[in-house]
Amino acid sequence: MVDEQEINNPSSKKFWLIGLIVVTILVGIGAGYYFFIDNKDQEDSQEATAKVEDESKSEVSKAWKEGGVAIAGKYADAEVIELDNGKYRMYYSIEPEVPGNKLEMFSALSSDGISWTNEVGVRKTFAVFPDIIELPDGRFRVYFQNERVIKSAISSDGLNFTDESGIRIDKPEQGYEIDAIGANSTYQMDDSSYLMVYSGTKENTRYDDEVPNNKIANLFYATSLDGLTWQKKGLAVSSDNTILKGWSDGAELVNFDGELRLYFWSYMGVYYTVFKDGAFSDNIIFDFTNNTDSSRVYPQNPPGDPTLIKIQNKWYMYYGQHEKGIYYATYE
Repeated sequence: MVDEQEINNPSSKKFWLIGLIVVTILVGIGAGYYFFIDNKDQEDSQEATAKVEDESKSEVSKAWKEGGVAIAGKYADAEVIELDNGKYRMYYSIEPEVPGNKLEMFSALSSDGISWTNEVGVRKTFAVFPDIIELPDGRFRVYFQNERVIKSAISSDGLNFTDESGIRIDKPEQGYEIDAIGANSTYQMDDSSYLMVYSGTKENTRYDDEVPNNKIANLFYATSLDGLTWQKKGLAVSSDNTILKGWSDGAELVNFDGELRLYFWSYMGVYYTVFKDGAFSDNIIFDFTNNTDSSRVYPQNPPGDPTLIKIQNKWYMYYGQHEKGIYYATYE
């Protein structure tokens, strides 16, 4: 118990006053610090939220912008890969309608994805829809359509290819009548297995009387542990709907900024869906067209057989234009 006389002592009163002032100052400093930290956290949170919103708005505002011709002439079915020297190689095929052709596959080089220089010679004959993967040992394997099935060839330099024996993917497809398969795309998964998507077509069939093609095309998929022996998994994209109207062709599997997408083309232009958790989404997203005439239900020459690659931190899409060549668009 504090003595009353001690409290009334002037020295004691001074001591208690100083103590009270110190406590008041400390409380004030603590409150100010808490207020500063709380406000700082709120400001940081608001800045982070604003940044995410700005990035989201920026991503939403992005779209494919036509860039012009990459390879002029009666060529199609482009495939682009990045080389170890920082350059890019495009493989492409002559259009089958060209008289006297041998279904040649050619190649060209570029440093920027815009200007391409043809490489001398023919990479392969009787090979359409080239689909290239680089193997763990540095060799290249090309999958291609030949005699209405998918075959493969191997190369140590990406220029000279030797056929591998056998057929990679044959025509029978459970539950579907198929005349030909091809227009394929192959992707190596994180576990080193392979995923392939390919088109299966049936001649003399139509979605309805209005569509341009007298055949139906759906996309199927298969998986492989070694890239040679494949197990069919069924349908990847059904075209039996009012969006695609019986046509989904020209598969392109690509890791688009962390999302494994399957791009393809149909009558109106280029679409994509997403592969996740071992399955393809039913959500079909319309992504690009070069049709400027909105009154045309079926554009005369829609972008076909897309292939995508990121060059110098910008996405490029290459696509065929019948009898005109291979064109490109950039995502910006």
